[in-house]
Formats: sequence, C-alpha cells, structure tokens
Amino acid sequence: MSEIETKEQEIRSSTNMIEYVTINIDDQIFGLPILRVQDVFKPERITPVPLSSNTIAGVLNLRGRIVTAINMKSCLGFNNHNQDNIVAMAVGVEFRNESYGLIIDSVGEVLQLSVDEMEKNPINLDARWALYSHGVYKLNGRLMVVLDVDRLLSDQIEVKAA
Repeated sequence: MSEIETKEQEIRSSTNMIEYVTINIDDQIFGLPILRVQDVFKPERITPVPLSSNTIAGVLNLRGRIVTAINMKSCLGFNNHNQDNIVAMAVGVEFRNESYGLIIDSVGEVLQLSVDEMEKNPINLDARWALYSHGVYKLNGRLMVVLDVDRLLSDQIEVKAA
C-alpha cells in the first residue's frame, strides 16, 4: 500500500468522509481523491512525443519540471471531436515518483462525501470507466465516477513501455 493510499485509509477510518476534486470531461463528472491532486493548471504548451500512444498528449513544462500529459478523453473512450489542439485544464498528480498532467475539460468543486454512500460500479457503466473506477456517487441525478488514478497511470505506463 502506498503512502498516499495509507493516508486516504486513515482519513476514511477516522472521519468516514473523503474529499474529491471534481473534474469534467465532456458532460461527465469524475472525482479524484483530493490527496492525489497536487496542482490544477492551464498548460501553456504541450510538446508532442513522436510514436507515443494516443493517450499520451505529449510533455509540458510545469515550473521547470517535465511532466507527461495524459489525454483523459482518449483514456476514457471519449471522442476528441476536432479539439485535439485545445487544452482547457490539467490536474497534476504524482505516480511512482513521476509527475503527470491529466488533461481534462474543466475542474469543478471540492466535495466531501461519505465513504458509505459510494456505490459499486453499475453493470452498464462503460467498460473503460469501470476499469479505472473505485465506484460511483449519485449526485443530484448525476453520476460521479471516482477514478483510480494509480490503475489508470499504471496502464498508461505499460502502454508507453510496450
């Protein structure tokens, strides 16, 4: 269990609540555990990486650090519909001592939700979403999918290495 996962578990057991940063991709809400989010920023320029998979948008410079930019629309099966060159926002995360920028449409709010209210993935949830999801919350008639950042990035690294 990683240090971040250990902290998340301690917070869950002591308060039974967890905070999520909500992100939007197309019209879908996803939740990232707030302990995983290091930055929210608007990338100035993404440099493409030749021969990389379509889930790797490229690399960018974030305060002097080289960060791999992950195209979340591609990872989660969304159609990029002619917006390949438009980058609205990114969420900075760490994984295996490397920095990544998750390219998204926008950032929503921070929600504090009860761990007990999280539900298992519905059977009809898109297979790619279910693969990278810890579960879902029902929020005012909408479904927030809680992303498993470690699994998502682990799969992207394996794709890069292959």
